[in-house]
Amino acid sequence: MLSRNEKRKKIHRRIRKKISGTKERPRLSVYRSNGEIYGQVIDDVQGHTLLSVSSRTMKELKGTKTEKSKEVGKSLGKMAADKGITSVVFDRGGYLYHGRVKAFAEGAREGGLQF
Repeated sequence: MLSRNEKRKKIHRRIRKKISGTKERPRLSVYRSNGEIYGQVIDDVQGHTLLSVSSRTMKELKGTKTEKSKEVGKSLGKMAADKGITSVVFDRGGYLYHGRVKAFAEGAREGGLQF
């Protein structure tokens, strides 16, 4: 019997077979832990992380975890726009597109990213 995390990793592997990031359109990867949320913009061809942000580094955030996720997404979108990145491929990391992951994605869209 697979644990919850093993099931998520299995789903993530299946997703990653289909999507990949390039320099023109990098991959926006999300990781959600119990208390924090992390986002990275990755160029898979080069194997480089172009930028990253997390709720751990943004200490001034207040509110629920969902509200924090949305703010982290906005921050990532603004950082990406500053680097000239406008379009990304969204990688939900094996999580359901619901709750904090959805809030993160909506925040990234508000920050200027298109996906």
